[in-house]
Amino acid sequence: MNEGDSWRSSLWRGALVPSLVTTVISIPVGFLVRGSAGLAASLLASVTVIIFFSVHLIVARISRSLDPSSTMLVAMLSYFLKVALMAIFLILVTRLTEAESIDRPTFAIVALALTAAWLAGEIRAFLRLRPGLDSRQ
Repeated sequence: MNEGDSWRSSLWRGALVPSLVTTVISIPVGFLVRGSAGLAASLLASVTVIIFFSVHLIVARISRSLDPSSTMLVAMLSYFLKVALMAIFLILVTRLTEAESIDRPTFAIVALALTAAWLAGEIRAFLRLRPGLDSRQ
């Protein structure tokens, strides 16, 4: 594994650990508060958010050897596709499932909590790595 892969893996682990902790807490809480619909919503939100945020690290790994213009094109395209696929996914979940089977407020709360956990973990990991720039030098 080269230095770039190690850096990206550290970012992914740094974000994944707090997200998994949040997931482990949110699943039983969702079940206790909203029953089986809360459990289903917590599970679905957890999987959705973790996949959504993992994609950008996968894209970074794939595009690491591209020139800057191509990297920007790949990054923007992947972002657009992620947002479009997320919109389609949410529309499908809303249309194809009953509110009694997947609790919408629980889904929203868990998705927001996981997003905050992922971003906080990724920022913390990034600040610990200090890639390429060290202001103390």
